[in-house]
Amino acid sequence: MTPTNTLPAQLRRLVAQGESKTLEFKKSTGELREAMQTLCAFANAGGGKVIIGIKPDGKIIGQQVSEQTQHDIAAHRDRFEPPIEVDVETIPIGAALGVLVLTVAGHTDSVPFTFDGRAYERVGNTTRKMAQERYEALLFERAHSRRRWENQLADEITIKDIDRDEVFRILQSIESIGRLTGPSAGRLTTALDRLGLRKNGKLLRAAVVLFGKTFMPDYPQCELRLARFRGVTKTEFMDQRQLRGPAFKLLEEAQLFCQRHFPLPAKIVPEQLRRVETPLIPPDAMREILVNALVHRDYSITGGAISLAIFDDRVEVWSAGKYPNGITPESLAREHLSVQRNPIIADVFHRTGLIERWGRGTNRVAEMCRAAGIAQPEFREITGAAVVTFRVLVAGRPESRPESRPESRPESRPESGSGSVEDRIVAALTSGTLSRSELARSLGLKGVPGQFKKAISALLAKGVIEYTIPAKPGSRLQKYRLTSPAGRT
Repeated sequence: MTPTNTLPAQLRRLVAQGESKTLEFKKSTGELREAMQTLCAFANAGGGKVIIGIKPDGKIIGQQVSEQTQHDIAAHRDRFEPPIEVDVETIPIGAALGVLVLTVAGHTDSVPFTFDGRAYERVGNTTRKMAQERYEALLFERAHSRRRWENQLADEITIKDIDRDEVFRILQSIESIGRLTGPSAGRLTTALDRLGLRKNGKLLRAAVVLFGKTFMPDYPQCELRLARFRGVTKTEFMDQRQLRGPAFKLLEEAQLFCQRHFPLPAKIVPEQLRRVETPLIPPDAMREILVNALVHRDYSITGGAISLAIFDDRVEVWSAGKYPNGITPESLAREHLSVQRNPIIADVFHRTGLIERWGRGTNRVAEMCRAAGIAQPEFREITGAAVVTFRVLVAGRPESRPESRPESRPESRPESGSGSVEDRIVAALTSGTLSRSELARSLGLKGVPGQFKKAISALLAKGVIEYTIPAKPGSRLQKYRLTSPAGRT
């Protein structure tokens, strides 16, 4: 054995590093397979070195390093999947012997690696086969780390294809609840950068989903399909619409469609001296499911869409793509991990306050349904789509609203008094904030008639509703909301 103090400085450093137990020592190429398994484990944990020719106690024995040795290493290296770069270095120690140093760097974007079809990991100072559950979880993370559909460049889209008004509407909403720090953005490009929707000055596909104006021919999947069917099958349409638009506007359209077709049974509560309306489905629960469909769907399915189907006996929400790996329909009704297929899109929705990041959205929906006295929704996977079904009686309930197609909706209807308009405005706002034009549409009005304006002014004066931007009553981004839970009855 060559004395340590006469070895090359580089090798002395490697021997010293061995005391930290970060290295695996081998004495011959006959154990090359085991060495490669250890390299695989190092690659799955951020990188490391395997030294061949030094015993675990630090004794340097060296070995002959021939051309055949190099061929053996190259052959073993080809058995990694994905392909891995192994740096091979020979440190001569005299007497035609050398020490081989095999190094792999950390490649977090490509983890997990396998050698001969198996993944390995380091536990302490040992190498072992990775558990299948851990391997599948890492596979999912790899698939959604750097190369997701949403974070690829939208080469077909320019800044002119982005809806500036929609960007600043959502940005203002986010800033109003304190979920975006820093000075307000004045330029569209700055606003998009603040929301993480550009990379090196270029638009991401997520920007198109959230704020696009142009969807055909390159982004047909940004589609919402709405239908009210007569009966319990898809035989006859009572109303249908197909829309393409930015995600937040699609959400609002779906909510308006629900308001138009869900019955609102009501009763008089003597102590409150007014009607108390009970929504068919709790508005927050319905919104949560619609948001989930927008946020978690698989946008890589070009022909995919989100569908809201209303039948006499149920309401269904379909979104393109299976549930993410690790999530099953059964798990959504109990505690489960939060797995985000589109984290950039989810982050913008989170900043608006529409979703949380703790994977409790579906649990909250179940709780709201139980509190409302209806069955919790059913979660299923059907022909590659995620499906949520509310088993509720849409037809045959008292005081059901008359059905009408959007194109045949009357321009305006006379009301018996401003109070009836006020009640309808309050009912519409139970599902969330709405602009004046959105409120008018939800009431089946064309334009904004004077009686409608008077009802809004009266509700503002009474403190039943309020502006979302109090400092700027005339803002083009202005919306209305209920002032308190009491206003929601």
